[in-house]
Amino acid sequence: MKKEIKTSNAPEAIGTYSQAIATESLLFISGQIPLDPKTMNIVDGIENQIRQTFLNVENILKEENLAFENVVKLTILLDDLDNFELVNEVMTDLFQKPYPARAAYEVSKLPKNSSIEIETIAVKIL
Repeated sequence: MKKEIKTSNAPEAIGTYSQAIATESLLFISGQIPLDPKTMNIVDGIENQIRQTFLNVENILKEENLAFENVVKLTILLDDLDNFELVNEVMTDLFQKPYPARAAYEVSKLPKNSSIEIETIAVKIL
């Protein structure tokens, strides 16, 4: 069984996908970009974009009573891999060891011309 997870504290889906899908033991969060959920506009500045994207992820996690400690895998898409160090800096503020497994890729373009997109998998039972 799967269940759609939805919160007004993260951007509404802007396509044919769900914010997240929960199974009995896992939560799959669709790629989040740095949209402010109140305005649906991309926030300014790369560090703010990174932080807003993680905030969107966190708010979806909270909808299932989960936190960053439940995250087991991140896929990070950047329009400029030179910003990867900033991602690491922000992650050290938000995550504790053991850090989640992660892949990062530079891509030519992201939705709404954002600089970052983060896809997340979290485990519901630790």
